[in-house]
Amino acid sequence: MGKPKKTKTDADIATPAFASAMMAVSPVATKAWLDVLSESTRFVADRLQQDLDIQKAMLACKNPTELLQVQTEFFQKAIEQYTDEAKRLFEMMSKATEDTIKDVQSGHSREYNDVPL
Repeated sequence: MGKPKKTKTDADIATPAFASAMMAVSPVATKAWLDVLSESTRFVADRLQQDLDIQKAMLACKNPTELLQVQTEFFQKAIEQYTDEAKRLFEMMSKATEDTIKDVQSGHSREYNDVPL
């Protein structure tokens, strides 16, 4: 008796089809979307590493005053980083929207005197 065959799920089939459809419609929009996803992934990975580092620092504290200082610095830095990331993503999305609109617009404009009377 052979191994059971793995069947493709709707998600397996739909994901490449969706990506292909997006590329066919607007490669500029697809690139922008991938850039935003890449930036978000980078930020989350960086924040997770910092969260692990802060846990080590908190465990090394010898008294509540040290712990409070470490936590205060951590939260101030985290708020600043999340604010900067939100601004960065907003700028990326704004530029992506502008680029997509430019890509979609045709290069053919009509002149006033090309309309037959």
